[in-house]
Amino acid sequence: MTGSAIRYGSQFADIYDRIFPPGPDADRTAAKLAELHSGDGAPSLELGVGTGRIALPLAERVGEVVGVDASPDMLDVLHHALSQHPRPVVPVLGDITTYHDDRRYGLVYCVCGTLSMLLDPTDQQRAVTVAGRQLAPGAVLVIETHNPASVEALHDGRARESYFIPYPGTDAGLLSSSTIDVGRRLWQLSHIWFDDGRVRIANEISRLTTTEEIDRYAERAGLDLAARYCDWQGTPFRVDAPMQVCLYRRRAG
Repeated sequence: MTGSAIRYGSQFADIYDRIFPPGPDADRTAAKLAELHSGDGAPSLELGVGTGRIALPLAERVGEVVGVDASPDMLDVLHHALSQHPRPVVPVLGDITTYHDDRRYGLVYCVCGTLSMLLDPTDQQRAVTVAGRQLAPGAVLVIETHNPASVEALHDGRARESYFIPYPGTDAGLLSSSTIDVGRRLWQLSHIWFDDGRVRIANEISRLTTTEEIDRYAERAGLDLAARYCDWQGTPFRVDAPMQVCLYRRRAG
């Protein structure tokens, strides 16, 4: 995970908050996560904190958030944000498949497709197991990632697909080339980011991780499914939904 996270961060760190800007979407995610916090004053733990897009607004709602990420470049952006507007977010350089400390958290979450960026199922299992061990009694683990069925439907049987997303009100847009390898369960996105006459190229690759696989990881980690949504409004999951938001609670005993 560490090497791929470093490469991802070096390509995306200075444009991530332009492509995925802080604002209503991030606030909606943070608001739902705040609702899911155990509410006992315990800190929260984010695996794959990146630039702090979710951790920063969440910390304003529930207090301390420990954010782990393997990319120094992403954490540099987060440190800068904290220097401009201090909030109780603690950036930690670390590997989400092995990170642990002696604290127990009122919420542990791994969102924005971070789990699927682990390309080896063994590493995905490790990340879920590590996350589950950090839960305080009554707390939940939240995992958000893309729904493979939706990605495959986007391609409609084609190995490659391209699309352009304009950004309203700005001279910016994102041109993406999407490639899937169904047999190997891999999804690669190559991006060209246009911004006021400047161009940046970035690539990412993730694993098409099914709902059933995530449930198995959780079961092996001693966690039970508590709920599953297809968005941050709490809409019940549909098999054709673009995203899956899975909540797990530690099994009694």
